[in-house]
Amino acid sequence: MRPETLAVHAGAEPDAATGAVAPPIHLSTTFAHGPAGERVAGFEYVREGNPTQDRLEAALAALEGGAGALAFASGMAAISALLDGLPAGAEVLYPQDCYSGLRVLAHEFLPPRGLVARAVDATDPAAVRAALTPATRLLWLETPSNPQLRICDIAALSTLAHDHGVAVACDNTFATPLLQRPLALGADVVMHSTTKYLGGHSDALGGALVFARRDAWFDAVAHRRHLTGGVLAPFNAWLTLRGLRSLPARLAWHCRNARAVAEFLAGHPRVEAVHWPGLATHPNHAIAARQMRDFGGMLSVRIRGGRDTALAVAAKVRLFTNATSLGGCESLIEHRASVEGPNPVSPPNLLRLSVGLEHADDLIDDLRQALA
Repeated sequence: MRPETLAVHAGAEPDAATGAVAPPIHLSTTFAHGPAGERVAGFEYVREGNPTQDRLEAALAALEGGAGALAFASGMAAISALLDGLPAGAEVLYPQDCYSGLRVLAHEFLPPRGLVARAVDATDPAAVRAALTPATRLLWLETPSNPQLRICDIAALSTLAHDHGVAVACDNTFATPLLQRPLALGADVVMHSTTKYLGGHSDALGGALVFARRDAWFDAVAHRRHLTGGVLAPFNAWLTLRGLRSLPARLAWHCRNARAVAEFLAGHPRVEAVHWPGLATHPNHAIAARQMRDFGGMLSVRIRGGRDTALAVAAKVRLFTNATSLGGCESLIEHRASVEGPNPVSPPNLLRLSVGLEHADDLIDDLRQALA
């Protein structure tokens, strides 16, 4: 079954009790059981599982081609649950360009737990090979990366890591399973901030891990989620499941708009560089074309003149909203260095754009006047 069809039908079986076509939402935090704890209908307490979450996890596993999925309260909760399960002394390699939350987690939270995290140029397999040590247990990939849209070769790096006994996890938030399927390319685990494209409407926080195998690692992370409580609320699970139904149509429009915006910006004299893997000038374009079905709705742009000039452009937009997050219907713009905390790493003249579902010509007109 093709991904577009899976997005509509996975986890969407008619309700057995009523025949309802729209999936029901089960808000109960607790479920009736027998006097000795017998599970009458398979559920006990919402922290351990609930019917709405089960539907979402089934859909996510189907879309990514995985053996099982686990939903979380946020993308960061999903990342934390995976990393927390590593043994003391283990080493994690993560990309130099990555979501700032991962970098803070690596620097501030992992060392006290006895874990070592090091940044590596994930676009260079030779650099990754040189960075591997006997202590390395996990290679974390993020492609396209946030915010500079760098691309790494998932298949080549997965083979390299597995040859050294290292597991591979890949953040697939920007691409979604409609554009890229890391498990099919060799990754062991895929992470999503479902808040973004999968939910698609900027109204449901969530995260997920999808595993290639439903093995002891899967069970350990599920157990950790149960005990630490980073579970997804049923209403957010329902909203995300609803968002999946329109993902193929929305994503096609996001990609179409992003291409038009990227091509416009690439030809503008006040633009120093455009980071979008669909452009032939992107240094990793060939890899992106090989492992992605399309190039996504995210891009970043560097404005000539430095930080103040970039901020002036962000201040002049009218359709784009200055806001964090991405993947919703509305177009957003953000000066990443300003929101990365006291030690920003993004270029000071970089603006990240989440290209929404408006008409591309209106978005281009807005950027044109902001750059004037």
